[in-house]
Amino acid sequence: MLGFDYFTLLDLLTIARSRKHIEKYYGIAETGRFPDRLKPINIKADVDRAGEFRSIRDINLEIRRLNLASYAPLRYVLPHKQAAYDKKYSTEVKGGTGFFRQADREESLIHLLRVNVLKRMESAVSSFALTVGRQLRDVESTLARIEEHAEEVEEIEIEDVDLDDPAFENLLVGRKVKVLLKDVDLIRWKQDLIEDRNRLATLVSAARQVSAERDDKLAKLREVIEHKCRNPINAGNRKVIVFTAFADTARYLYEHLAPWAKQSLGLESALVTGTGTNQTTLPHLRKDLSSILTAFAPRAKERPEEFVGEGDLDLLIATDCISEGQNLQDCDWLINYDIHWNPVRIIQRFGRIDRIGSPNERIQLVNFWPNMELEEYINLEQRVSGRMVLLDISATGEENLIEQQSGNQMNDLEYRRKQLLKLQDAVIDLEDLSTGVSIADLTLTDFRIDLAEHLRAHPGMLEAMPLGSCAITTTTEAEVPPGIIFCLRAEGEAAGRAFEPGYPLAPHYLVHVAADGAVLLPFPQAKRILDRLKRVCVGRDLPDAAACARFDKATKQGEDMQHAQRLLAAAVASVVGKTEERAVASLFTPGGTHALKGEFAGINDFEVVAFLVVLPEAEAVG
Repeated sequence: MLGFDYFTLLDLLTIARSRKHIEKYYGIAETGRFPDRLKPINIKADVDRAGEFRSIRDINLEIRRLNLASYAPLRYVLPHKQAAYDKKYSTEVKGGTGFFRQADREESLIHLLRVNVLKRMESAVSSFALTVGRQLRDVESTLARIEEHAEEVEEIEIEDVDLDDPAFENLLVGRKVKVLLKDVDLIRWKQDLIEDRNRLATLVSAARQVSAERDDKLAKLREVIEHKCRNPINAGNRKVIVFTAFADTARYLYEHLAPWAKQSLGLESALVTGTGTNQTTLPHLRKDLSSILTAFAPRAKERPEEFVGEGDLDLLIATDCISEGQNLQDCDWLINYDIHWNPVRIIQRFGRIDRIGSPNERIQLVNFWPNMELEEYINLEQRVSGRMVLLDISATGEENLIEQQSGNQMNDLEYRRKQLLKLQDAVIDLEDLSTGVSIADLTLTDFRIDLAEHLRAHPGMLEAMPLGSCAITTTTEAEVPPGIIFCLRAEGEAAGRAFEPGYPLAPHYLVHVAADGAVLLPFPQAKRILDRLKRVCVGRDLPDAAACARFDKATKQGEDMQHAQRLLAAAVASVVGKTEERAVASLFTPGGTHALKGEFAGINDFEVVAFLVVLPEAEAVG
C-alpha cells in the first residue's frame, strides 16, 4: 500500500487536467475550447506492392523457428559445467534463498527479441531488414570466433532492443558473459547457429527486395498526406505529424518523404528521433529539438519574432521521444505509422494536438494497421514470445511466468485487444481505458475545485456554520451503506499529535461508520470517503424532508442520540485506538462539545465539525 507521503507529493506536484476534467471544472469561456475529434481513419496496407513478399503470418512462423543462438551462449554449456557458470553469473536474491540465473535471463531476452522482430516487421519492411541483417552479422561473427578456435566467446551486445518495453528492464543489466569454448557443446551450438544463419539470410534477402518503390505502406502514407494537404479539414492548415516507434523507421520515412513532400506539395519537413540525428529541409533552421518543434508549432510554442525568418515546418516525423509533454496544437492531423502495443502510448501521441485553445475546429487521427484481423495480429505476440520465464529478483527467485493469464494488464492480450479495438472507432481518453486510473483519482484536486466554486458562490456561509452541523440523506447503493460520515477536528494537544505519520489532512479526520458500528472507511481513506460523500449528495441541494422526518422520529427530535454516540465512539476509536464511550457521549450533549481532557490516554479532545447521516431508502408503502 502506498503511504501518505506519496499521495501528498502527488497532490503537490502533479496537475491532473484531462479533457473531461477541464471541461467539467474550468469551462472553456476564457481558456478556449477543445477541437472536435473526427472519427479515426484506419488504413491496412500490404508490405509489397508487387505481392512477392511473404505475409506477416508466414514471417511470424520463421521468427518462431529462430534459435537466436548467438545471444544465448549459456544454453550450450555442458551439463557438468553449468553449476560453475551459475555460481559465476547468477545473482543472489532474498538473502540467498533464491538466484536470478543468467541462463534464464538469456532465454527471456531471446523471447522478447522475437517479439521485437515482429514489431519491426509491422512498423516497416526496411526496419525489419536492418534488424535481421544485424542479427545475421552477429551469427556470422560468433561462427567466425568458433572457427578461429578462440579460447572464449563473449556475449554479443544486442542492438535491436525496444528500450521502451518494460519487460527488458531487468534483462539489460549486468556484466557480459564469457563462455570458454571447451565448456560448450560446440556441435549443437554450431548446428543452431548455421540454422539461424540460413533462415536470417533468406529473410534479409526477401526484405531487401522490397524497395521504397514497392513499399505499399509508404505509398499509402504518401496518399494520405497528399489528400490531407489538398483537402484540409481546417482552412489553410497543412501540418501533419507522423509517429513511429522506431528510429530506423523514422529515418526511412524522412529519407523518402521529405524530398517528395517538398517537390510535390511544397512542404518543409523535419525528423526528430531523440538520438541526436535530427534533420530538417529548412537550411537555416537549427536542428535541436526546441528549434524544430517551435518551427512546426510557432503559435503553440510562442515563437519570438526574431526566429520567424528560420521558416515554418509542416511535416514532422518523430518517435515517441515527443509523445509526452509537448504542445503541438498548431497541427490538426496525427498519423500512427505503426501501432504501439500499449494503447496508452497511442493516446499520449494524440494528446500533442488534442489540446485546449487549439486554433483548429477539428482534428484527425489516422492509424496504420497490419493487413490482417487485429485479434489475429495481437495473438501473434503470444505465439512468438512463447512461454517466457522471468525471475523476480525482488522476490525469492521463483519462476514468474508472463503469459496471457498474467495479472499485469499491460501484458494482458485481452486488455490490449479491447482497447485497440476501441481506438479503431473513436479517440478515447486515458480515463476511458478499462480499469484505468488517472492521476485525478489519486489526488484531492476535484474536491478543492468544488470547494472553491462553493466559496465563490456562497461567501461566508461555511465560516458561519456552527460546529456539529448535520445533514440527512438516503442511499440505495451497495457501495455506500447506511451509517454516518463524521468530520472530526483534533483540539489542543491532540492537534499536534500525529495519529498517522504523513497524514495530509490533520487535524481533521474523516471516518465512515456503518449503522451497526463497523468502521467502513477509517480516516486514512479520506479520498474514498469524500468520493462516497459526493456520490450520495451531489445534486441534492435541498433538504430531504422525508429523510429528516425519519431521523427526527428515530432520535426523538434529537433528544435520544445514543445510536449516533455509539457510531461516534467507533469513529474516535478508529483514530486514537481507544474505545471509551463515556467521554464521547458529551459530544452530543447541549452546552458542551468536547471530550473530557485526558480521556484518550493523552489526547485532549475532538470537535465534531459536521456529520452526514446516511439512511437506507424508505420502503414504498404499498
